[in-house]
Amino acid sequence: MIEILLVFAAAIALGWPLGLYLARVMRGDASRLDVVFDPLERLAYRALGTDPRRGMSWKGYARAFVVSNVVLGALVWLQFMTQAWLPLNPDGAPNMRWDLALHTMVSFLTNTNQQHYSGQAQLSYLSQMVGIVGLQVITPMMGLAMVVATLRGLFGGRDAQARHADGERAPTQVPIERDLGNYWVDLTRATLRFMLPLCLVWSVLLTSQGVPATLERGPTVTPIDASAELKQQHIPLGPVAPMVAVKQLGTNGGGWYGPNSAMPLENPTPFSNALEVLAIVLIPVAVTFMAGRFVRRRRFAALVFGSMLLMSVASTGLGVWSEGHSASAHDIALMEGKEVRFGADASALWATLTTQTSNGSVDAMHDSLAPLTGGIAIVDMLVNAIWGGIGCGLMQFLVYLLLAVFLAGLMTGRTPELFGRKIEAPEVRLLALLILLQPIVVLGFTAIALSFPSITANSNPGFHGVSQVFYEYVSAFANNGSGFEGLGDGTYWWNLSCTLVLILGRYPALIVPLAIAGQMARKKVAPESAGTLHVETPTFALTLVAVIVILTVLQFMPALVLGPVAEHLSLAVS
Repeated sequence: MIEILLVFAAAIALGWPLGLYLARVMRGDASRLDVVFDPLERLAYRALGTDPRRGMSWKGYARAFVVSNVVLGALVWLQFMTQAWLPLNPDGAPNMRWDLALHTMVSFLTNTNQQHYSGQAQLSYLSQMVGIVGLQVITPMMGLAMVVATLRGLFGGRDAQARHADGERAPTQVPIERDLGNYWVDLTRATLRFMLPLCLVWSVLLTSQGVPATLERGPTVTPIDASAELKQQHIPLGPVAPMVAVKQLGTNGGGWYGPNSAMPLENPTPFSNALEVLAIVLIPVAVTFMAGRFVRRRRFAALVFGSMLLMSVASTGLGVWSEGHSASAHDIALMEGKEVRFGADASALWATLTTQTSNGSVDAMHDSLAPLTGGIAIVDMLVNAIWGGIGCGLMQFLVYLLLAVFLAGLMTGRTPELFGRKIEAPEVRLLALLILLQPIVVLGFTAIALSFPSITANSNPGFHGVSQVFYEYVSAFANNGSGFEGLGDGTYWWNLSCTLVLILGRYPALIVPLAIAGQMARKKVAPESAGTLHVETPTFALTLVAVIVILTVLQFMPALVLGPVAEHLSLAVS
C-alpha cells in the first residue's frame, strides 16, 4: 500500500512542474534553453523543408501527421524485412516475415507496441535502436502535437492572423480556416526539448540499477545445474536501458525481452521497478497540468486531472483488492505468472496503471491475473482516457467531454456549447462515429475469431478463451499493446487483423477530434449568460465520469460477462 501511495504522490509532485514546462515548450515561449535548442531546431526545420512561422489549418495539420506516419512506417517496415543484411546484428536475427514486420511496424507507429515476436530473438540491435526506439520517441510526441492543435482549435486557434493551410491570407469570399499551429514545429519542439532529455535522465537511472546498456554480444554461459539438459545458454544483452526508459516514459510498452519487465535484466531491482511504474503515468499526468496552463484555464486542468484521478484510484484500488486481498487471492495458484520479487500488490498496481495509460508493459503475465483483475484491465482500455497515452488520453477525454456537454445540454434544455462555442449537428455526427467505431471493430473481430477456433489458436477454450481474444482486440484498438499471452498470435490472421484494428484505433481517434476543433474554431464565441453550462465544476465532473461509464462499460457488458465475470463465477463455485 505504501508503494502505491508513493507512486501516485511522486507522479503528481513531478508531473506538475513538468506540465508547466511542457506548456511553455508547446506555446513557444522564450527560454534560457533557446541557446541550446534553437540551432538544433533550425537544422530540423531545414531538413523537413518547413517554415516554422507558417501556420496550418486542421486539414493541413492532419495531412502533415498522416504523411509523417506513412514515410516513417515504410522505412521501418523495410528495415525489419532486411535486418539480417544490415549491421549491428551480433546475435544473427533473421529477416522478419512480411506480415509480422507489417504488424510490428504498425504497432510501434501507432504508439501501441503490441508484440507478436520475442524481441531478444527476432530483432537485431539496429532494429531495436533505430526502428523500435526511434518510433517510441517520435510517436508519443505526434499524439501530443495533435492534442495541442485540438486545444488551440477549441479555443479559437492561435492568436496569429488566420491562414489557409498554405499559409497565405484567406480571401474574404472564402471561409477562413483557423490557424492551429505548425505540426512540424510542435513535433520538433516536444521531441528535442522534452522527450529526449527526460529519456536520457531515466536511462542513466536504470543503467545505475544494472539494466544492460551495451552494443557487445551477450555471453554464453554454463548452467549451474549440471544435470540440466541445456548444456550452454546464451544471455542476450544490448542497449536495453534506453529502450526501457523510452518505452515507459512514452506510454509505449513492449520490451527488449519477451517476458518484458518481468525479466530480471530489464527490471533488476525494487528501485528499478518503482522507476518504471512511475514512468508509466508521469507524462500523462504532466499533460493534464499542461492543458490548463496551455489554454490559461486552471479550472480546466482541475476538471481533467480530478476526473482522471478519480477513475484511476477506483481502478487501482479494485485491481489491488482483486489480486491480493479478495476471497480468491489466497489461492497460491494466483502467483503463477508473477515475479515473487514484487508480489501480488505490485503486480496489480502495474497491471492497472499500464492499462489506464496506453503503455501496455508488464511485470507479471496478464494471462495469469485473477479473472476480475483481468476484467478491470479490459475496462481500463475500453475507457482509454483514465490517463491514456501521451496526448491520446487527453484527446479521448475531450471526446467524452464534448459528448457530456451535448447530453447535459439536452437534459437541461440548454444549447450545448463548450467554452462559448456551440456544439451542433456536424460535430455530434463525428462524435457518434468515434463512439460507434469501437464496438463495431472490437466486437466484430472478436466474434469472427471465436467463430473459427482454427484461426484463434488460444490456449483455453473456456471462458478464459473468450477473455484472451477479447483482450487482444481491445488492447490493439486502445493502442495499449498488453495481452493475455495464451494466444498463438504470430499467425497471418492475428498479424493482419490486429494491424487493421491498430490503424482504426489510432488515426480516427486523433484526426476526428482535430476536425471537430477546426470546425469549432471558426464559430463565434457566445457571451456567458445565466443559461451557460459551466463544465469546470465538481458536479459536471461526476456527470462526465457517469457518461464515460455508460458509453464504455455498459455497451461491452455482455462480452465482459461472457469472459472475466463468468470465469470468476466458475472458479468461485468450484
